[in-house]
Parts: sequence; C-alpha cells; structure tokens
Amino acid sequence: MPLDSIQFNPIKSKRAFEEVSNQIKKLIFEGVLKPGDRLPPETELAQQFNVGRQSIREALRILELSGLTATQKGGNGGSIIKDTISNTIGSLFLDACFLEKISIEELTVARIDIEKAVLVHAIKNADEADIESLQQNISDTKQKIEANINSIDENIQFHNLVAKASKNQFFVIVVEALTMAVRHFMSQIGPESQDSNNHERFNESILKSKNTLSYHTDILAAIIAKNQPGAVDLIETHLLEVKERLEVFADQPHTVGPDRV
Repeated sequence: MPLDSIQFNPIKSKRAFEEVSNQIKKLIFEGVLKPGDRLPPETELAQQFNVGRQSIREALRILELSGLTATQKGGNGGSIIKDTISNTIGSLFLDACFLEKISIEELTVARIDIEKAVLVHAIKNADEADIESLQQNISDTKQKIEANINSIDENIQFHNLVAKASKNQFFVIVVEALTMAVRHFMSQIGPESQDSNNHERFNESILKSKNTLSYHTDILAAIIAKNQPGAVDLIETHLLEVKERLEVFADQPHTVGPDRV
C-alpha cells in the first residue's frame, strides 16, 4: 500500500496519544508500515488524527521508546519506522541487572538454561545459510586474534547467530538481550585496545578470546554433526568459564547511564 494512501482515524479519547500510537503500531505489526518508511510530519498527523500536536509528539515518543521508530534529524528528518526493539529490550534488561542487583551467578544460570534450549533448536533447524554465517564468524574471529585484536564483538555475535539458527524469533530477542548485558560487563573488565597502557591485561584478554574461539569452533562442529549432547555440554562449560571472567566485574566500579554500551 502506498504510504500516501494511508489514512488514520480521528481520535476522540482523552488519552489521544495512546490511540495514536496504537493505530501506528497496528500498521507496523500488519506490515503496512515497514522499516525505512517515514511517517508524515507532525502537522499532517495532527490533522488526520484530529488531535493537537502535543498528542502527536507524545505518541511518537512512546513509539520511539518502544523501539518501533527512530528520529532522523535534518532537512529530511522526522520519525522513521525502524526495528530497534532488540536494542531497547537489551537496554532495559541491563537496567534491570543494575536496579534489581541481578548477580553474575543468576545471569549465568539463566543464560546456560536458555542457550542450551537454543542449541537444541539450532541443531534441528539450522540451514546452510546459518552454518555459513557461523563459519564466517569463526573466520573473522581468527583474523582478529591473529592480528592481536580483541574479538569481543565477534564472540558475542556467535551466540546471536546460533539463536538466529534456531528459527525462533523469541530466542533471538532473549539471547540478544542477554549478550548485550554480557558485552557491557566484558567491556568494563579490561582493555579492548592494544593502545592501552595495561599490556598485561590486554594480553590476557587476547588469550581469553583464543579460548572462546576454541569453544565456539567446537560448538559449531557439534551443530554441524547434530551432536546435541556434545553441544549442550560445551555451551555449559563455556558459559561457566565466562562466568569466572564476569565475576571480576562485581568487584569493579560500574558505569551506568545512556553511554554505557
């Protein structure tokens, strides 16, 4: 459906901004509005919905906080349909880790149980494209380590790719939220750059990356061989080893705030 043919229904409720956001959400969920589409300007939306511009601003704010839209600045700016839900959920999960004082132990127990389940479905459902993506991830990780570059992003992405291979979008969202928290904790533990003055800590980080690569290589081999017991054992051992590294974070000052990730 052409975007210029979309017509919104006038709003009569006192909580107009909620109905505005709900109408737009419905069009997004139905696929009428897709990522990359630009919503009409505030004035045009206000006319179509028959509400004030303040209600439109509040509705757009709700949509952005929900991860369904993003604000683009400039002459061609405005609200753009953009699927940032995973990032939004990940940020909220990280906030919960701090506010609810979730321990590394609790995080690890949940992560092990969830990623074991993910692996079972990945072994069953992974297709050729998934295997190729995982193999490319392993190759990219090797290249970084050989260049003495920390591979934390590739290591995190491996788990997200396994979740994608499960063909269960809920697993994808949950694993991405978990790995976003892990990514933050890892970045707080030690230097990610060789330019750091703490060469000893950096070299230790590279060694840990090599160890992670070994686990990931074996897990991928188990997925390809459809060796479910082997894959499940490997992921548990791997995540328990990660737990030992994350426990260092509990003894360090934590960076909390919008710039933390």
